[in-house]
Amino acid sequence: MFRYSFFLIFFFCFSCQNVSNNSIDIINNPISSETSDKDLLMPIIEFDYDSYDFGEIQQGKFIDIEYNLMNTGNAPLLIRSAKGSCGCTVPDWPKDPINAGNSAKIKVRFNSEGKKGYQNKKITLITNALPSTRVLTLKGNIIVQ
Repeated sequence: MFRYSFFLIFFFCFSCQNVSNNSIDIINNPISSETSDKDLLMPIIEFDYDSYDFGEIQQGKFIDIEYNLMNTGNAPLLIRSAKGSCGCTVPDWPKDPINAGNSAKIKVRFNSEGKKGYQNKKITLITNALPSTRVLTLKGNIIVQ
């Protein structure tokens, strides 16, 4: 019993030592009260359009869409990932950095096989811009014959 008590006292005495000296950066936000957003080197992603309505199509058809984007910021834009909301919506995005002032295309292929009625698909992009998540949409109606 004495050993067990000694161990607990030892554990509690030394486990909390130097807690006040530890600092953890949970959020690394480059904008602070000491810097202006104009002083930062950040990409800015802008789209010609972020939603596309393909109207009505017959079931089984493919739709290919290109979303045009431009980096209007002052640092290279990286698209870390692009994911469709289901397996029928497959994005293809530039893997190389998009330099400031340059444009690029995100190509999306939608397969309507097995779908019917109104569809609203999302393509979620993860980038190094702020905000880091952008969502593109693709919608339309699938007609079954």
